Amino acid sequence: MAIRYWQMAAAAVGFRLVLVLFGGDLHLASRPEVSTPLTSLRRLAEGYWLKQASVSPYSGSMYHGSPLLLSVLGPLTNSSLIFVAVDFLAAMLIRATGHKLQMARNRSLKSLDLTKAVNDTVNVSAGDVASLIYLWNPWAIVTCVGSCTSPIENLMVVIMIYGACSRLAPLAAFGYVMATHLSLYPAILIVPVILLLSYGPDAPPPKVFLIKGSSASKSDESDNDKTTRQRVVQQFSWKPVLHFIFWLFIWSCHVLLLSSVILKKVGGLHEMFEKMYGFILTVKDLSPNIGVLWYFFAEVFNFFRNFFLIVFNMNIIFVVLPLAIRLKHRPCFLAFVYTAIVAILKSYPSAGDSALYLGLLGLFVNELAEMQFTFFLFFGYIGVSLLSPVMHNLWIWRGTGNANFYFATGLAYTCLQTVLLVESVSSMIKHDRKLRLLVTS
Repeated sequence: MAIRYWQMAAAAVGFRLVLVLFGGDLHLASRPEVSTPLTSLRRLAEGYWLKQASVSPYSGSMYHGSPLLLSVLGPLTNSSLIFVAVDFLAAMLIRATGHKLQMARNRSLKSLDLTKAVNDTVNVSAGDVASLIYLWNPWAIVTCVGSCTSPIENLMVVIMIYGACSRLAPLAAFGYVMATHLSLYPAILIVPVILLLSYGPDAPPPKVFLIKGSSASKSDESDNDKTTRQRVVQQFSWKPVLHFIFWLFIWSCHVLLLSSVILKKVGGLHEMFEKMYGFILTVKDLSPNIGVLWYFFAEVFNFFRNFFLIVFNMNIIFVVLPLAIRLKHRPCFLAFVYTAIVAILKSYPSAGDSALYLGLLGLFVNELAEMQFTFFLFFGYIGVSLLSPVMHNLWIWRGTGNANFYFATGLAYTCLQTVLLVESVSSMIKHDRKLRLLVTS
């Protein structure tokens, strides 16, 4: 099985290399589904050229990314091989995260005496499946070949989740600071990161262990089994959280210091915050993308613009607390949910955002084996992927369509993501209820 996995992973990397080296005629970098004003490598090259000319990279309206990317990717804008390496590293970290979740799952089922009852139904290597989903996802491939910075943003999110699952506070803090610095929206992932560091990886609800403990107390149970169950149900630990906060402060200072050094003679941190995060929150660029905000703010009256900006930005924050309360026992799954919500509601979404949360979804292939509407969702995603470039061509190049054609595909895409998110959360809750019923029976 391991040999077959590495063969498929190598084939995915080789396929990327072939497209990068010989797929120059695809022109994926100009596709609105792939590149956005924040992730476009062409805009980064423009910002790097301005910086080399001793001009602020944020002058004009082209570049709105991080100054760190200017120094790292600026000299490499003509090569896409780095994105192949970044995608492969992200897939390996997803695989490692899946293995840690699998071990935590097996320990939980063993402590509940449900290993045979659950594993007889479905038991596959979640890490291998998730990493292959990410490597062979067409959206991840076009994002890698299309020369945009989305793979780097995805890598930082994966580093953060892997560091939190491994309880490596410095690594988790580094991934969190970099992901938030590059894209801002991953800031809401602070909740699952703290839960992962304090409680550990995903486990069934504590109520299930309490039911098992109360039933076991009425029967004869060895002290060894009781000790094992107590280890699985971990209490909130402040030590890794405080360690994470300390490293969060350290890495934040490093990022701000490096940014100020890079922009010392061509601007400053104030301009960076205004042109990066202000640009994200105010949705000033209304060029078409696969989201719905560009069309909405192109049609809304200017008098109501600020009100709806607040509404759309606060929508993301409003769902954080309720989901955290309901899914606090599954922080890694909560991170997937937050990532999917960000992909739906962010101001400049791209195919790379979907590639990330679909890869993370594979980590829970065992728990979500009974999820409904998978056939509808699978072919719905395929249909939207095929219709989006067609509708864009009819509107922009042939002139036989209009903006409503392309917006309809974006609206359908948003609906599909919403259905996927609702069904995955519902299936996870049903899985936890199933465990409780198995314990009580």
